[in-house]
Amino acid sequence: MTPSEIPASGQKKAPIFRRHRQTKIVATVGPASSSADMLRRLMLAGVDVFRLNFSHGTQENHGEVLARIRALEVEYDRPIGVIADLQGPKLRIGSFAEGAIGLRVGRVIRFDLDPAPGNEERVCLPHPEVISAMKVGSTLLLDDGKVRIRVIEQGADFLLGEVVAGTRLSNNKGFNVPDVMLPLSPLTPKDRRDMEFALNQGVEWIALSFVQRPEDVVEARGLIGDRAAIMLKIEKPMAIQHLDELIELSDALMVARGDLGVEMPAEDVPGLQKKIIRKSRDAGRPVIVATQMLESMISSPSPTRAEVSDVATAVYDGADAVMLSAETAAGSYPLEAVAIMDRIVGRVEGDESYLSIMDSQHPGLGKTTSDAITHSAHQSARAVDAKAIVTYTESGSTTLRAARERPPMPILAISIHDTTARRLALSYGVHTVHVTKGISSFGEMVPEAVRIAQDYGIAGIGDRIAITAGVPFGRTGSTNTLRIIYLEPEQD
Repeated sequence: MTPSEIPASGQKKAPIFRRHRQTKIVATVGPASSSADMLRRLMLAGVDVFRLNFSHGTQENHGEVLARIRALEVEYDRPIGVIADLQGPKLRIGSFAEGAIGLRVGRVIRFDLDPAPGNEERVCLPHPEVISAMKVGSTLLLDDGKVRIRVIEQGADFLLGEVVAGTRLSNNKGFNVPDVMLPLSPLTPKDRRDMEFALNQGVEWIALSFVQRPEDVVEARGLIGDRAAIMLKIEKPMAIQHLDELIELSDALMVARGDLGVEMPAEDVPGLQKKIIRKSRDAGRPVIVATQMLESMISSPSPTRAEVSDVATAVYDGADAVMLSAETAAGSYPLEAVAIMDRIVGRVEGDESYLSIMDSQHPGLGKTTSDAITHSAHQSARAVDAKAIVTYTESGSTTLRAARERPPMPILAISIHDTTARRLALSYGVHTVHVTKGISSFGEMVPEAVRIAQDYGIAGIGDRIAITAGVPFGRTGSTNTLRIIYLEPEQD
């Protein structure tokens, strides 16, 4: 729907609808999008998953937004995923007596623990763990990389740094340390409070910032348990060094290109984006491409051509989802941003070269019955021109296997668990349906799958659908059955 076609609250709506694209859209909620009516309009315009950014707002604000999203689910009988994105450690310098200082290349500045306001010779760096981790030759990047400092001396409680680039530095600017493994947990006390709140509210995803090593994920997993899935934001160069292990430990990944682009050469980020997407897909983990996708639409009703190309590239790369941040959280045109992203995704997926790209990048076939059945379902569905692959899933693993194949037809995922249905809303090509009555046999599943496929306009009389499931039902990870069903006309 275009923004002008989306009905206002209270107007007549269609009770059942589905997306006609495979790649999902994630939108960040903020002051520009937190009302019940705007959330509803954004969902109708194309949003599949909402992100709550705990770097901003209060727990009360986020709780109210989540309640409105859950009300949308009831109104439209449509599972909607929610990501609680934790802030993570925020590294900042102290203040200056004059509010800011001028810089020139070659100037030496002392960074120490003294909280007194700084000047052109020294400034407070209130992070002793950072000072102790730095080495001569290490780099400090301040103010989103606008200022670059090279460490020339390290003491017990201070650093001396030489200005390599930059002309000005003001109060409390954030800094990054790209080439040092910092002895910091990704979970600050604030994050732990926010995470517990989000878990108690029932979000599907916890997104972790500042992940550097596998131990960071193990720590979070111990606290989260099975109450939510873990999404790793890949934003630190140190995380790239442990990428395979981090993917294995995660449930999903986010290519957080903002910090990643600050801490490493910008020209390296596109290749890393492709690498992360490919490896995530191979492992069956959903992957989001995020940050500055339609940045100009914070203040403009239309994107730049470069931004359109950026979104399209992420889709051609095979990402499960593309994400809007400030565009929907604080921008002047949140609805237009979603609508344009929806159109870009649809146009790419309609390109004749898109399917050939997806087909050329199929992951290797796993050596399990579930992998073999899922692969066969994809091949069989294409051979008979099936309108959908239907999965009945308890944990979501059956559906994730289907999604990693990137089939050209939708994946209709049926689950009795609302949490599973919501999590799968993030995955490529998956149309999720939450059913309240359990299915105990394949014989029960077939008519239910046919009914749902027809209700959502996915398949009609004379069409075929491919159905996969595990028999006996209710056993996680036991996909072992495939059937091709022909939807026959009802007999008089």
